[in-house]
Amino acid sequence: MIDRIKQFFTAEIVNQSGNSEHQQQLAAASLMVEIMVIDRQVENAERNVIQQLLQKQFELSDGEIEQLIELAHQEVEEATSLFQFTRLVNDHFNTEEKVGLVENLWRVAYADDHLDKHEEAMIRRIADLLYVSHSDFIRAKHAAKKYSPSKRQH
Repeated sequence: MIDRIKQFFTAEIVNQSGNSEHQQQLAAASLMVEIMVIDRQVENAERNVIQQLLQKQFELSDGEIEQLIELAHQEVEEATSLFQFTRLVNDHFNTEEKVGLVENLWRVAYADDHLDKHEEAMIRRIADLLYVSHSDFIRAKHAAKKYSPSKRQH
């Protein structure tokens, strides 16, 4: 991931008082933020979806959400490994939770009603690192499409 997110991850997650659930939530949140910034165009729609998902599903504070989004946005030019985040997810999420995370990644990608090739490639890479089967990957993609702006307007 990006260096400042790694620093945030270490300071706020790894060194936090052993709250492993919170650590897992922030690791998953970091992956969603990576999808938001991968196409180098952070749309308000994507940002809103990220905020809603993080607040609803992960119960992160507004401050944590804002800090994570800001760090990712500032450092998008730096490319490093996703391993530390996917390792935490692999260690603590069951198959259903991993597929749910992949669906959330698709929801972020579809939030601006445009699927960028970099977003799709990153989601595929993350799904592979999470050992999500291809069929679950495709199911998650189709499930997420119903949340895209063009589908909601009907």
